[in-house]
Amino acid sequence: MGAWLFMAAAITLAAPPGAAQTPTAPAATSPVAAAAPRLSDGEIERFLREADVIKTKDTKKGVTGSVQATLSDGKLTHDAHIQTIDEAKREFRTTMGVEFDFRDSWTFNVAAYRIDRLLGLDMVPVSISRNHRSNPAAWTWWIDDVLMDEMDKVKKKIEPPDRNFYSRQRVMMYLFDELISNTDRNQGNIVYTKDWRLWLIDHTRAFRKNTALKTPARLTRCDRQVFERLKALDRDTLKREVGKELDDGQIKALLARRDAIVKKIESMGPTALFDRTSPPISPPASGVPQH
Repeated sequence: MGAWLFMAAAITLAAPPGAAQTPTAPAATSPVAAAAPRLSDGEIERFLREADVIKTKDTKKGVTGSVQATLSDGKLTHDAHIQTIDEAKREFRTTMGVEFDFRDSWTFNVAAYRIDRLLGLDMVPVSISRNHRSNPAAWTWWIDDVLMDEMDKVKKKIEPPDRNFYSRQRVMMYLFDELISNTDRNQGNIVYTKDWRLWLIDHTRAFRKNTALKTPARLTRCDRQVFERLKALDRDTLKREVGKELDDGQIKALLARRDAIVKKIESMGPTALFDRTSPPISPPASGVPQH
């Protein structure tokens, strides 16, 4: 999946002491004007659901045949990422082995967004269901102000200027992927904006029905507020929020994994919990995407 763009106020972070010899990403040079209007998740959802399609083009990365669409409602012009893939296979073979009851579905993008918001993570862009050329699809807000994806970060050996903030985002990504049983987190679907905010995209191969955690060793810390929301998740809430995207078996498995995550975090004691702080996370600003 290619990098998506998310228009956010650019924040320049000072490099940590002793990092002079370590390559760092270039700082943002043109912050969004302070007067730019901000959009809530609800406003973005409405735009994605109602705006007219001006043009479309195939994305250059990924294997799901996804589309980049430019939308306009007469006031705002912005891009969306459209995925219609919905495949199921009894067996799916890769270099990693065989996966039984394989599913690759656009519906999981919508479910991932809604569960992300239930937890208060705010790491997944807004995604809604809407038909595309008579086919049901996920329409996802195209992220602006992208600095790079994980592939570029690793290839260029770029280090984050605030390593503490970076590591806390990473550990929450690991927790989220364990919760939703995401089998396809890769360097192309981890995206950083210019303020070094981490965005998680493309969840079409998530929500498996395994109840055991895949890599529990990665669960070392958790945001305090997210942890409380995680513990409060229940079947009724999930049925209400993602019942159209997930079946009863998927919800049951998710709650079993939730229980395992909570048990692991609680076993490490109160020092495993932290409070996410600066740099501040701003809501998306409206505007024409900067490609």
